[in-house]
Amino acid sequence: MTSTDAAVADVVIAGAGPNGLMLACELSLAGVRPVVLERLPARSGRPKANGIIGQVVGLLHQRGLAGAPAPVPAFVFGAMPLNLAGLDGNPLRALPVRQPELEELFERRATELAVQIRRGHELTGFEQDAEGVTLAVTGPEGPFELRTRYLVGCDGAHSLVRKRAGIGFPGVSAPDVVSRTAHVTVPGAVVRPGTAEMEVPGHGTFALYTWHRTERGAYAMLPTGPGELSVTAMEWGCEVPGDDVPMTIGELRASLARVLGADLPLAPPTGEGPHLLRRLNGRETRVADRYRAGRVLVAGDAAHVHSAMGAPGLNLGLQDAANLAWKLAAELQGWAPEGLLDTYDAERRPAAERVALHSSAQLALAAPGPDVTALRTLFAELLDDDANRRRVAALMAGSDLPYPTPGSGHPLAGRFLADLPAEPASRARPLLLDRTGELRVRHERVETITVPSCPAEAVLVRPDGYVAWAGTPDETLTRALETWFGKGVEVAA
Repeated sequence: MTSTDAAVADVVIAGAGPNGLMLACELSLAGVRPVVLERLPARSGRPKANGIIGQVVGLLHQRGLAGAPAPVPAFVFGAMPLNLAGLDGNPLRALPVRQPELEELFERRATELAVQIRRGHELTGFEQDAEGVTLAVTGPEGPFELRTRYLVGCDGAHSLVRKRAGIGFPGVSAPDVVSRTAHVTVPGAVVRPGTAEMEVPGHGTFALYTWHRTERGAYAMLPTGPGELSVTAMEWGCEVPGDDVPMTIGELRASLARVLGADLPLAPPTGEGPHLLRRLNGRETRVADRYRAGRVLVAGDAAHVHSAMGAPGLNLGLQDAANLAWKLAAELQGWAPEGLLDTYDAERRPAAERVALHSSAQLALAAPGPDVTALRTLFAELLDDDANRRRVAALMAGSDLPYPTPGSGHPLAGRFLADLPAEPASRARPLLLDRTGELRVRHERVETITVPSCPAEAVLVRPDGYVAWAGTPDETLTRALETWFGKGVEVAA
């Protein structure tokens, strides 16, 4: 093995998916220049997620990567309608963007920020010591070593980083669930967006855009282009081919017929690819038993896997990246208060466990059988209540579990502050919002701005958009500034 990189990188990120690229952008905004290793020579373009749901939409707006988010008037929970229209305090936001376009957006921003993205470079192993991590990498010109102070695995559910670091991945499997998805055309179909339905002459009318349950399974149909749909059929307890047997549109058609009780004609897509054709046998729900092992950390799917019900994955993973970036930058720049980096695990692992809980509950609510039907009937009655709808919406948004904030009992503390009155360029540093303009407390690393509409007399906001402290300025504000951002507090005379 030859050593072609003598310099030590501050951070190396394994994986250039959305989470890895988001982390790279956030680190760069915080003054750290990471190196991203990606084994694929180019973005795959493979269809995956079709949008982002949750609090991170507000963060992307703050970073100038998305427009101002509006509340979602309707959503779905466990293939049950969740009516949020007119709901006071509705926290659920959405960004309808497909994953290939999202990755392109992040990569463009990363390039603007001078991030090194090394495609065609595969991490094959590593060894860490007290000062850093030595990586074994295979690139287009052969194997070499790369030295870094920290390694972050954003390398997916089968993460090599997590495995080699000795980080456990406990959880449960649901082997009796199988889902099949493909991009298809439906001959003769007429999509009616106004009613969220598709009419197929001789076959009937079918609901679109979200999950729907029948007594035999669940299905989802999403228009992806002129005349083209992404169709998914999910079944429980049926015999399926092994993983070595290629998936076909005919197999999806047979599965969908069993779920619908009607044979819907499906044909291959005609548009430009890549096109999705996938079978998933079983469902894994797992959360890493720790997010850090020395100088090695994990984020995104490397730290947690779960059902896609409710589309919580990107909200969870992208917030991992935003949470970790500023803390890792503080550690590298030498000003991190003691224990700051450990709060990454303390804050984000409970968030993953919460997603694992509700995505598993949604999968159970979508299952066939009379017992589940009875449960759904009762659950639907509960969703007639505004307080319950608001609670479920907060669960889906990820806003129902605030971060621990010792020393601040204000209701805003530990929660994401969506309406930050600053330009995107300043959003990667902490802010102290002052309602009066007369705040006497200052910190050398915190930007103080006067905001007459501030929701409290003063609000201390972390770089990831979460409130570290709020209330009337006193000694607790000074302690919060030092707890999160180190020494450097000044009190004007």
